[in-house]
Amino acid sequence: MICRLLLLTSLVLLPASLLSAEPLKLQLRSQHETSPGSGRFHRTIEEQNWKPEETALILCDVWDSHTCWNAVKRLEQFVPRLNETVNKARAEGVTIIHAPSGCMDAYADHPSRQRAASQPKADNLPEEITKWCYQIPAEEAGQYPIDQTDGGNDDTPEEKKTWLARLEAEQRNPKRPWQKQHPGIRIVAKHDFISDKGDEVWSILEDRGIKNVIVAGVHTNMCVLGRPFGLRQMVRNGKNAVLLRDMTDTMYNPASAPYVCHFAGTDLIISHIEKFVCPTITSNQFIGGKPFRFKGDKRPNLLMVIAEGEYKTEETLPPFAEKHLSDDFRVSFAFAADDDRNLIPGIEQLQDADIALFSVRRRVLPKADMQIVRDYVASGKPIVGIRTASHAFYIKQPPPEGYADWERWDQEVFGGNYHNHYKNDLKSTVRVDEDVKSPILKGIDRSKRFPQGWSLYKVMPLEPGTTPLMYAEIEGHPEEPVAWTFKRADGGRSFYTSLGNVDDFKHPTFIKLLKNGIHWAAGMKIEAGEKSTKVD
Repeated sequence: MICRLLLLTSLVLLPASLLSAEPLKLQLRSQHETSPGSGRFHRTIEEQNWKPEETALILCDVWDSHTCWNAVKRLEQFVPRLNETVNKARAEGVTIIHAPSGCMDAYADHPSRQRAASQPKADNLPEEITKWCYQIPAEEAGQYPIDQTDGGNDDTPEEKKTWLARLEAEQRNPKRPWQKQHPGIRIVAKHDFISDKGDEVWSILEDRGIKNVIVAGVHTNMCVLGRPFGLRQMVRNGKNAVLLRDMTDTMYNPASAPYVCHFAGTDLIISHIEKFVCPTITSNQFIGGKPFRFKGDKRPNLLMVIAEGEYKTEETLPPFAEKHLSDDFRVSFAFAADDDRNLIPGIEQLQDADIALFSVRRRVLPKADMQIVRDYVASGKPIVGIRTASHAFYIKQPPPEGYADWERWDQEVFGGNYHNHYKNDLKSTVRVDEDVKSPILKGIDRSKRFPQGWSLYKVMPLEPGTTPLMYAEIEGHPEEPVAWTFKRADGGRSFYTSLGNVDDFKHPTFIKLLKNGIHWAAGMKIEAGEKSTKVD
């Protein structure tokens, strides 16, 4: 397919290899609300083919310096891969626009800058295309996830002092130290554009017939979203925009709400974008390998599979994960479909999960999806279950044609034996085993008893290989275990608790139990307080 030629004083000729480019095969990740107002979002992947000649990659503010030393260090980590991605995209026929804001003087004589500045203005310039965009209407349905009012600088006072001295020694303005784009990003004078102006960028896109826009660079929550050439403006004005989510970083200070680690702050912004702004893609879709991860981000991938309608875990688990797990895990969710109880969109994320938590009640799955679950279990990776997870995939009758169950899931995965529960009006009291030694009980007061939030499950006898941690008792009835660990036949670790009603999530002992159980299953060292760290 012949790319459009840009006319200046002479034709800009493209390499012959670009004149018949193959489509870009991209996987766009989005999050969609399961039903209006539910607050539950499915993460979905849509495969699309984009014509390279109708696609642009905008590099937003990939500066050679910054006011924040930690931001500079993080950028240095992914610049080589970003440059490789840019080179591959260009070779495929994608238009490359370098947009280091505030640095146009440094490129006054550069052909790529002159080409952009000479671009005739499009007849359909959107209103306010030269201005920042702080929100689009779709974002009004959500809540912005991080507090960036302090500028997001996460340097320590000592780092700030040292970095300021270095900037001054380099004769840079400490408040605006960037002077050009990072030298690690190649600019091809014959083909690329350099611009930080919304009307110029828009005119380039329109002149070339570009419908699809990929944005990479820094910082996701500020410039990438808000610049005149950023994601919001592209989406608001009708472009098919995506964020290159592994080639970006946030300006977020963990000392600000929601008080999570820097990487978790980036996760929250990317999630916000996928829900309310546009889809995301990753660099490996251009250059192969695995998506980029910062060296300091050692968090394992935790998938929470939530498909039960009785105990409201679709409402309790996401905020629990954000508050108690996001520093140590990259958490994602797979919720049941609202229109088909035997579909769990996103269950395929198990293939990339390092640990899985199940909160599922009596579902069967399409055979291919159930095989994904079985393969995950057989891999020996850790599994956590709460409440109805004991009878997650057994419906007491043959599954419909094309679907599969797992009748012995409870016994094989959790070492359990759920066979009924006491009446809901019979209240039970939970106690911690006084003698068992388990890191899961670290930081939990064994002398305290607390009420169980809902009915007591009948689970005795447990399978060999289980270690009960907590019991509950209804007066006049035998005790039943309500939390235990299990060493599976495949060698994997499982932690299960029959607690998990919405009222249980109000009790600090249950919160600590669940948090510790997840960390234990993942092989994390458990601290008595809030922090847990990876075991070497």
